[in-house]
Amino acid sequence: MAGKFIIDKAKNGFKFNLVAGNGEIIATSEVYESKAGAENGIESVRKNSVAEIEDQTLEGYKTIANPKFEIYKDKAGEFRYRLKASNGEIIASGEGYTTKQSVKNGIESIKNNAPEAQIVDKTVE
Repeated sequence: MAGKFIIDKAKNGFKFNLVAGNGEIIATSEVYESKAGAENGIESVRKNSVAEIEDQTLEGYKTIANPKFEIYKDKAGEFRYRLKASNGEIIASGEGYTTKQSVKNGIESIKNNAPEAQIVDKTVE
């Protein structure tokens, strides 16, 4: 089963989740003011899902140009990622993972699912 982007209403606008074929949410967007903004965000994730990974958990890591996936540790010590577009905007982020391999698997899932994922618009139901 292929992944899908699900657009839904948020408290102050619209957001989307990228859901893998197994039903797991693998990426979440920021909140956009308009549904068109969320749709543009989806296209940006599709386009930038081929980005390289910058592992900020490594000492002396090499900074790479945007677009990129950034792996980092949050305040709770969990591994997370964020996908930045070429303009440096964060266009998607992931949940906390207990291992770096798990966060890398999540990024790989985005790379596999995002380009062909269909869009499901829950705002019109």
